[in-house]
Amino acid sequence: MQPDPQRIIDDALQLEPAARALIAETLLETLDFEEDFPISQEWMDEIHRRCAAIDNGTDKLVDHDTVMQQLRGKYA
Repeated sequence: MQPDPQRIIDDALQLEPAARALIAETLLETLDFEEDFPISQEWMDEIHRRCAAIDNGTDKLVDHDTVMQQLRGKYA
């Protein structure tokens, strides 16, 4: 029996944000983007550095609404 993708998605959405991010990152890494979009080793190193910083908590993500509110306050 094949796994039900919708059930997997529903189950994943119940996880903490960090766990969801790990799953998303892992799935994206399995896609073959590099053939269509060549990425230099320097950019790959930077991507891995940024992902690690998010994963280990040294960098925090800020949602779009918060960023836009801050920018409007700064430049209004």
